[in-house]
Amino acid sequence: MRTDGKAQTAYCCMNTLVSHTVYGKHAERALRMAQCETRRLESRMSRFIAGSDIHRLNSAAGVEPVKMHRDVFAVLEAGILHARQTDGRFDITVNPLARLWEAGSAQPTVQEIDDARELVGFQKLLLHRKGRKAYLPKAGQCVDLGGIGKGYAADRMLDVFRRCGVRSAFTNFGGNVAVLGSKPDGSPWKIGIRHPLRADRILGILSVADQSVVTSGDDQRAVVTPDGKHRSHIIDPLSGMPANAGLLSVTVVSPSSTLADALATALYAAGMRQGLQILKRYPGTQAVFIDCDASVFLTGGLERCFEAAQGTQTTVFREETI
Repeated sequence: MRTDGKAQTAYCCMNTLVSHTVYGKHAERALRMAQCETRRLESRMSRFIAGSDIHRLNSAAGVEPVKMHRDVFAVLEAGILHARQTDGRFDITVNPLARLWEAGSAQPTVQEIDDARELVGFQKLLLHRKGRKAYLPKAGQCVDLGGIGKGYAADRMLDVFRRCGVRSAFTNFGGNVAVLGSKPDGSPWKIGIRHPLRADRILGILSVADQSVVTSGDDQRAVVTPDGKHRSHIIDPLSGMPANAGLLSVTVVSPSSTLADALATALYAAGMRQGLQILKRYPGTQAVFIDCDASVFLTGGLERCFEAAQGTQTTVFREETI
């Protein structure tokens, strides 16, 4: 739909609601191209779609290497890079552990967790750049790009918009937000940080331009166990257990949505103290940590672009205090 130079669209893809808002002369063309690109990426990266690169890779685990499309190989390389730089807190091979802790499942035994951990580890995913081939050497290993694929897709959307001459745009992959430039009037885009315990409230607003804003947490996807307890849907690859590091959510702000997607998961699993140390490895990237009391902790680069909601307790981590 187009109104006064603004074109918008929304559709379901990658198991989430995707929406775009684009301004400019070629906005409608940009939206058509963006939707085609989103569906193309899903057809290659989803482990649930038979014939996708990732489905073929997982099916061939322990058998043979599989040739990847250029897009998918780039995401696999990014996944390994960010796994290494986050000390393994983000890991695209964590699925065997995640399956143990699915909703409705009984508490896994120590032996089951240990067995699954033998199949997990980014170091075990072998990439051959020359032939763009990937290989999982053990049967039962599994790559899942759910923690990085939407970020990569958001980056590609901005590329599509740029090629169409668009200078102002907003894209949202189920809460993974990326913006191109500022609003048409030159003001920054406003992104709300939702209260993790109260869906009807926000804790503050970020003002951004040419940035991605990605949140990881359990406000919408917490798992309720058969005995009525809540546990995180995010699995810490190092412990094999649901993440329990004293945080309700983490929001990462970065020029790269691919990075923000992976890093938000890693920081949530690592916790605030270790997360701040990991964040030092990513110059130009900032974060918002929300602890179990719903208090907000900002890295210094966000101090001037975060507006706290009334009653929100906020602490700023400046470089010298980290």
